[in-house]
Amino acid sequence: MRACKASFIAAAALAIPAAPAAAAPAPAVARLAPADIQKYFFNGETFTAATPSNIKFTMVFKADGKVTREPVGKSGVRGDGTWKLDKDGFCTTWKHAKPNCFVVLSSGDNTWSVMKGSAVVAVWSK
Repeated sequence: MRACKASFIAAAALAIPAAPAAAAPAPAVARLAPADIQKYFFNGETFTAATPSNIKFTMVFKADGKVTREPVGKSGVRGDGTWKLDKDGFCTTWKHAKPNCFVVLSSGDNTWSVMKGSAVVAVWSK
């Protein structure tokens, strides 16, 4: 009886399809600390920013608190403004506009998502 029960359990186990292997977990999204934002981006070096509608800009955040953006293509508007760090990320004030504050999340190899609340407002790349 015991052998029959064991055979039944073994047969039942073989009849149940194996669950598919779990997909590899997505890489953890890490929020950059304000000091890291300054170190990696606000150092006078040029990097690329793309809007959700794929309008691209070259950006330069200088150590003196000034920022410029130049459109890469025919879309987009050149801009000048200022930046400062805050407790969660950074804030910018473009000429003739109110200040806006953002956080930066790592989002892959050499790409970072710039977030305002839960919305991605730009993707930075180097």
